[in-house]
Amino acid sequence: MDIQYLLFLQNFRNSINDALTPFMEMISLFAVTYLFIIPVLVYWCVDKRSGLYTMVSYTLSIAVNAVVKLTACVYRPWIRDSRVLPAGDAISTATGYSFPSGHTTTATPIYGGLAVSAWKKMRWVSVLCIACILVTGFSRNYLGVHTPQDVAVGLAEGVLALWAMSRLFDYLSANPGKENLFLGLGVVFCVASLIYITVKSYPMDYVDGKLLVDPQKMMKDGYGDIGRLFAVCVGRFIEKTWIKFEPDCSRRNVATGLVGAVITFWLIQLLGAPMRSLFGLHWGCFVENFILILFVMAIWPAVMKATMKKEPANA
Repeated sequence: MDIQYLLFLQNFRNSINDALTPFMEMISLFAVTYLFIIPVLVYWCVDKRSGLYTMVSYTLSIAVNAVVKLTACVYRPWIRDSRVLPAGDAISTATGYSFPSGHTTTATPIYGGLAVSAWKKMRWVSVLCIACILVTGFSRNYLGVHTPQDVAVGLAEGVLALWAMSRLFDYLSANPGKENLFLGLGVVFCVASLIYITVKSYPMDYVDGKLLVDPQKMMKDGYGDIGRLFAVCVGRFIEKTWIKFEPDCSRRNVATGLVGAVITFWLIQLLGAPMRSLFGLHWGCFVENFILILFVMAIWPAVMKATMKKEPANA
């Protein structure tokens, strides 16, 4: 049924001459490339707790997804059935194994975290964010790179991460002294996950003498996703221990935040190649993502705190 559904969407794409394909590609690309900057700006300039909640939920979701994906090792739809022909450039950008969907696992906690934060004051924003989750998941089916099961489980992972972090944040609000324990557990989980995905066995299936999927290349994304969660744990400890910045909506703070967003965009675009050249494919991806998240969590907040306009003494 899953392949038949993809073939149905494929026939529909062909019947309208791929008119919707650019839109679906844009939705997918935005989710895994630029969407992350929105909770970053919330964290820096609007509401520290809401931004942190969204980013922690997101990094937990993708780290868990990396472990699940590299455990299941499910091949992409076009490998399972040659009749499936992904649309546009989707086949070149769809890296890793198929199950669960990384795009959905990314979109759900980020859009979902924003939806949770906006629910009481701007419900229309929440509704829009929920719609974006659904459209992002559907886009992966529409483009022919994921089955419905891939999307459904990715959605479930994101929702579970949001729920778990909501409970944890409530617990830590009442027991702030316990936070370091959970940060330490996060680091332990990351280290254990890296060891696991490195030493476990992977399928080595050949067709006409060619390896269908190179597990060494597939592990790269796993190292990067786990690196993001590792950096959140380290960055949060550094920020809450020594930096202790508080966001505000002053012009200077917002301007500094926008400058930081530009730098974040630059890091996303340009940091990968030199890090992989220095540290290799796997650890280069880990270091690239660690630096990106550490910049977001601690480095730029330190800059923002240093540049914040001081209030007059008699204010």
